Amino acid sequence: MTSITPNSGKKKIVIVGGGFAGLNIAQQLYKNKYYEVTLVDKNNFNYFTPLLYQVATSFLEPSSISYPFRKLFRNKGLNFRMAAVVKVDPAAKIVYLSDGELPYDYLVFAAGASTNFYGIESIRQNAISLKEIDDALRMRNSLIKTMEKAAVTTDPVERQKLLTIVVAGGGPTGVEVAGMLAEMKNYILKKDYPELMKARGKIYIVDGGPNLLAPMSNKTHKETRQALIDLGVEVKLNAHVSDFSNGVITFADGETLEAKTLIWAAGIIANTFEGIPASSLGIGRRMITDEYNRVKDVEDIYAIGDISVQITDPVYSKGHPQLAQVAIQMGRNTAKNFIAMAKGKAIKPFKYFDRGDMAIVGRHNAVVDLFKHKVHLSGIAALFVWLFIHLISLVNYNNKIKTLYNWAVAFLTRDQALRMIFRGGENRID
Repeated sequence: MTSITPNSGKKKIVIVGGGFAGLNIAQQLYKNKYYEVTLVDKNNFNYFTPLLYQVATSFLEPSSISYPFRKLFRNKGLNFRMAAVVKVDPAAKIVYLSDGELPYDYLVFAAGASTNFYGIESIRQNAISLKEIDDALRMRNSLIKTMEKAAVTTDPVERQKLLTIVVAGGGPTGVEVAGMLAEMKNYILKKDYPELMKARGKIYIVDGGPNLLAPMSNKTHKETRQALIDLGVEVKLNAHVSDFSNGVITFADGETLEAKTLIWAAGIIANTFEGIPASSLGIGRRMITDEYNRVKDVEDIYAIGDISVQITDPVYSKGHPQLAQVAIQMGRNTAKNFIAMAKGKAIKPFKYFDRGDMAIVGRHNAVVDLFKHKVHLSGIAALFVWLFIHLISLVNYNNKIKTLYNWAVAFLTRDQALRMIFRGGENRID
């Protein structure tokens, strides 16, 4: 990686977070002659969040959706620092890290969001979340260990509890997880665990609203629900999980359900940092920005992606959706504005172009809404669109080839050979 000396005379841009937003602004600024750019992330790799659930359900290996930052930025004039941000001092323009500090002229927060448990401690402690690679590996290990326990227990009631899985959250992650788990139950369980062929146990998907994939079209709502039902998934709508303790899930209306596994995909909340004033935070703790992604009440600090909320666009008066496309477009627009600023040219406000929404439901089905729901696709046609979009979005050809190969194996055989529990020393995932 090219190292830029502090005396180069270039202004310093520090980017916090290497997800969709951070990676795209960094890639747009590589080898520029105006700025010294440093990306800070607690991991030393970028990973493709929309496919985490496939790692968690043993259909992809982590390296298929991950790539190291230092290799990605090699020979591109970008600096990388693996560290966690402790706090920021806007007055002194210093970011304090877990291993030191960094001065900046411009600071860009692209640190995304974490799982929102809505203050329910029992769910935070006992449910499985799915936001990072570590979460995916924990989920994979937990699911496999649960199957192993179910295979050896002689108590039919306990076996049913072990084989009952509840997915909370009817967004893309929840729908895709439920569909993949149903595929595993229908086609893999009987191969790996013949002793469980006649065992009882269900997969549920629960959402507090009246529809799954709520922001999408009515056609999508109906088709998604029916596709999951056809796979054997029990769909519970207008239902809120309020507690999960001792293998019992409790709903807000008092109803209970016995299950050993609750997968929590019911919401996210923005990450926050000491030094950013409370007046700069809005809905979901997101940093309030203007149309140029400049954070309210601080100087020379920007926020892009899930961590920001921009309410200046009348089409999105409550903020843009926390989606990958928004983050990508914000990152690219902010990078272009930095270059324009350096050249003394006018900067452009962010304008989100909605390319559509999509989700995959099991092995054969997908739903796609394009151009603000004007075009709707489902079934095999939508599946190929979903596969293509996700494949080209991976950051490196190595990732694309690995993922395509694993998908081909899984599609042709309804199986994968990745159901292994790995534990590692001080970083044991179990």
